[in-house]
Amino acid sequence: MTVQDLNSVLQPVAVAHGLPNEFYTSDEIYEAEREALWFSSWAGICAEAEVAEPGDARPIDFLGVPLFVLRGKDGVLRVFQNICRHRGMILVTEPRKIEGAIRCPYHSWCYSHSGDLVATPHVGGPGQNTHPDVKREELGLIEVRSHVWLGVVYINLSGDAPEFTDLHADLIERWAEFDVPLYHGGADSTFTLDCQTNWKLAVENYCESYHLPWVHPGLNSYSRLEDHYNIEVDGKYSGQGTEVYRQIKGESGEVFPDFPNLSDKWDTGGEYITLTPNVMIGVQRDHLYAIILEAKGPRMTREHVHIHYASPDTPQDLRAKNAKLWEGVFIEDIHVVEGMQAARGAPGFDGGRFSPAMDGPTHIFHRWVASRMMTSAHAAE
Repeated sequence: MTVQDLNSVLQPVAVAHGLPNEFYTSDEIYEAEREALWFSSWAGICAEAEVAEPGDARPIDFLGVPLFVLRGKDGVLRVFQNICRHRGMILVTEPRKIEGAIRCPYHSWCYSHSGDLVATPHVGGPGQNTHPDVKREELGLIEVRSHVWLGVVYINLSGDAPEFTDLHADLIERWAEFDVPLYHGGADSTFTLDCQTNWKLAVENYCESYHLPWVHPGLNSYSRLEDHYNIEVDGKYSGQGTEVYRQIKGESGEVFPDFPNLSDKWDTGGEYITLTPNVMIGVQRDHLYAIILEAKGPRMTREHVHIHYASPDTPQDLRAKNAKLWEGVFIEDIHVVEGMQAARGAPGFDGGRFSPAMDGPTHIFHRWVASRMMTSAHAAE
C-alpha cells in the first residue's frame, strides 16, 4: 500500500477511483485494518438481546481478540477481555448463564460480574488463598469500552474514540423516534449468512440503491430506484432512503404495531445506512433490523441479522414471514459481492469509478477507509 494508491480514492466522486485490489485480498492490509478501522472505531459485536437477562454471557472473537459480553447481576451490560489475569486462560467458551462468579477453568481464580477479582484459591500455597504480592484490586478483568444503541452492542477497543453519543449525535437525532424500548423478535427474527467476500464489499453494496432494478426486482417493483435518495455524512455513515416503504401483512391483513409518535415522514419511508465500520441498519415504521458484519479474513464475511419490533405483541407467523422476506433480499446480494470479490484478482483493475449521481454513499465509505488507513500508515512511520 502506498499513499499514492489512496490519493485517487480521496478525490471528488466524479473523478475518484475505488480502493485498490489488495484492500480486498491482502492478508497484510487486512491485519492493518484491525488497528486503523476496527479497534479505533465503535464497532458492533452482537445484539443486546443475546445477553438479555442477568448472568447471560456470550464469547466474541473480535478479529482475533477474545472478548465476552456479560449482563451483570446488576443488569448492566459489560464487555471484558476473555482472559484470566493469572495465566491468560480463556474464561467463557460458549454462550451460557453465569449465576455465580466468573471462574477460570485453569486455576479457579474467580471474578465478580463487575470484573473484580474475588477469589485466588491456593495462590499463597496449599490452603493459603491470598499472597501479599498478588493484589486482587489490581487484577480485575480488563473491561472494554462499550455502548448500546438501537439494540446493538458497540465497542471501542482502543479506548480513545470520541464518545459514541458525540461522534454520532446527528444520526442519533435523525433517528431519535426509534430510540425507544425495542423487542427482539427472538429465534425466528435472527439469521446468519456467509459470503465469500471481503467485508468492505458487503458495506459498499448496502450503501447504494443503484443495483435495485437488477438485483432486487421484487423489491424494486414497489420501492423503485426513483423513489430512493442518498444519505451521505463524510467520515461517519452513509446509505440510502426510500419514500415508498410497504408494510408486510398477514393472511388476514394484520400488520406489526408502529413505533410510537412517529412523524409523517415514516408513514411510507424507510432509511438504510452503514455505521462504520461494520453495522448496517434499516429503520421502518414498524420494525428495524441490524446486520452486524463479522470479518473472517480478507475473503470471508459472516452477516449476523437481528430484527427488532416496537412491541412484544407481534404474531409469530408474521415475524417469521418478515425474516424470510429480508433473508431473501439479502441472499440476492450474495452473488454480487462474491462476484466483485472474484474480480479483485484481475491485476489491471484500477479500483473502478463511481457514478456521481448514484454512488456517493459508496464513495463516502471508500474515503473513510482510505483516510484512516493513510493516517495510520503515517503514524507508524
